[in-house]
Amino acid sequence: MTPVETPLRRLLGSVDMARAYTLAALTTAFGSFLIVHLTSRTTFATIVLLLSILGMAILVVRRAELSALRFAPSSLLIFLALALISVFWSTDRSGTLAGWAWMLGFALMAITIGHVRDTLQTVRAIGDTLRTLLALSLGVEILSGILIDMPILFLSVEGNIALGGPVQGVFGTRNMMGFVAVIALITFVIEWRTRSVAAPLAIPSIAVAAFLALLSASPTVLVLAAAVGTATGALTIVRHTPARRRGLVQWLLGGLVTAALAVAFFFRHQIIAWMDAGSDFSTRADLWNTILDFVAINPFQGWGWFGVWARGEYPFTYINYLLADRHETALNAYFDVLLQLGIAGLLLFLVLGGVALVRSWLVASVRRSVVYAWTPLVLVTLAVDSMFESFTIAGAGWLLLVLCALRAGQSRSWREDIDAAQTGTISTLPPQE
Repeated sequence: MTPVETPLRRLLGSVDMARAYTLAALTTAFGSFLIVHLTSRTTFATIVLLLSILGMAILVVRRAELSALRFAPSSLLIFLALALISVFWSTDRSGTLAGWAWMLGFALMAITIGHVRDTLQTVRAIGDTLRTLLALSLGVEILSGILIDMPILFLSVEGNIALGGPVQGVFGTRNMMGFVAVIALITFVIEWRTRSVAAPLAIPSIAVAAFLALLSASPTVLVLAAAVGTATGALTIVRHTPARRRGLVQWLLGGLVTAALAVAFFFRHQIIAWMDAGSDFSTRADLWNTILDFVAINPFQGWGWFGVWARGEYPFTYINYLLADRHETALNAYFDVLLQLGIAGLLLFLVLGGVALVRSWLVASVRRSVVYAWTPLVLVTLAVDSMFESFTIAGAGWLLLVLCALRAGQSRSWREDIDAAQTGTISTLPPQE
């Protein structure tokens, strides 16, 4: 039976609603720090709740366009289920439910975006969002550091732009500023290469993102830039390799990456000294060693999911007590998942990101359009940044991970074969040459 067409259904199913929703969700995710500190956490939670409900309504209206098998990656659904089940062994059930609700809300927003926008439209929306927020960040830093020459305390802006940094913009910390700037650089370059944005807009956007990445003075920016640059070079080589040799080249590049990681680990102390990140790494090493002591107590199931560490809750308060610090995360997404969901959760988290990276990399290797390179490059950024920060388990980082995993599954998945068998059609990738 065909649903009755009403003005509300037409609105929810319209292209204009899809674009407006995408921009609103992305602005909420990337502008979370600004929203919370201009209003309140309650206001931010209300916005996320309303966007989640609106996203579900949009998906219900568009349900005829969706496939149940391809609605979301199975690894994502299992990870969400494990996080919810952890309420039974959590030290604070209400805190776990709250942390899970935050994660579910951003996942719903990402799933909605993934189903109502294609890859190029998603890249354009992220580009528009980050262009605005980076321009606002630059303006706030100029206001604080040059025009009024004093910190803007409620935004944690120190006003160091005239001193060459570090700058935080409207993102709260220099590391978040650097992370967003790198994501923006990838997005702006893809926009430019696909000619979806004219050069007079693309080039200044790239320049501002690179300038703020440099001024963030974040040690992780150098690592992210090196990782993304290496991945870009490798992907370019693969894309220009004849199809018959592409598999061999993929394996050779994989071997080189493995060797490079081994060399980097062997010379890690020299690299840390060169990056002048000794104090940052020492802080992280002490934190991770302490976390491992608590992981050993509940190695398989963890202490229960909270996401960002709940204030006043064990074991987080005791970890901070032992370190005489006030950490709000493990400063490493993998350690955070291991602490909260144990070995089972970490394996699921690695599968979620790893399978998405492999799928998106293979798709980008054979598709002609450079827009398909956006997903694997963003996933590389998330994977590397997760070694130094926990951005990937909450907010914008989590939204990007879910969005990229969904996008990768839509482009290359075993579900395509099942859908093809059910509909009697053949679903394949375009010709490789």
